[in-house]
Amino acid sequence: MRRLVPCLLLLPLFAAAESPWRLGVAMGYGERSNPLLNVDDIPIAVDLDIAYFGERFFFDNGDVGLTFVDTGLVTASVMARLRSDRVFFGRTNTRFVNVGTTGQVLEAPVEVIVPDRDYAAEAGFELLSDGRWGFLQASAFHDVSATHGGYELDLDYGVGFRAGAWYLRPSVGASYKSAELNDYYWGVRPGEASAALPAYDAGAGINLRARLSASYHFSRNWMLTFSAEYERLNDEAADSPIVSEQAVIGYFAGVGYRF
Repeated sequence: MRRLVPCLLLLPLFAAAESPWRLGVAMGYGERSNPLLNVDDIPIAVDLDIAYFGERFFFDNGDVGLTFVDTGLVTASVMARLRSDRVFFGRTNTRFVNVGTTGQVLEAPVEVIVPDRDYAAEAGFELLSDGRWGFLQASAFHDVSATHGGYELDLDYGVGFRAGAWYLRPSVGASYKSAELNDYYWGVRPGEASAALPAYDAGAGINLRARLSASYHFSRNWMLTFSAEYERLNDEAADSPIVSEQAVIGYFAGVGYRF
């Protein structure tokens, strides 16, 4: 059984291929909003889909795994991945803001620097079941690189619809993020704090998300593709002084080719 939960811009599947490789590319335009303070959104011009599914081993757009149970209805796998939250911290800028002690009298502008954060290597388990009713995926990952020391629990459900050359796949999901994980990325250490950026400890929280991918196939290889995603950061992350937006919104539209 193949893993079915896509990244934001994964090209929807056409028919099952004999090759264990899944290769696709889409060119167009898209953007992913960045919730951090004083940062640029993330533009997207090219979307790559690179995956390999062997009898047990698989590589799926950066995730590496080994399936140890496959009943045809349910698969169970051990996996490794890099924590994706780090991508937000690669586009930070230094800004100056006015900080007032009374709300009326402004002091001299002070420098605001969003703290940097590292990628974390995580390992965990994934359960996946799919059928005519859709797909259900549950996973649990823990930091094995001693970067944040926390864990995440994920649950996703989606279903695909095909009508002629059109293919639609909506899905919804939720992620529980432990206090250690949340605080590492969204907290502010005392040594990073300033007059404009107070120290902050983030606790555990749940992110909610909804995705939609759609494609129109001209042939087995060529298609128009569109993807959109909305994710609501948990309140503990959204209340951080380095966060300006609680919602993360992404979209992409373009022409895709499946090899």
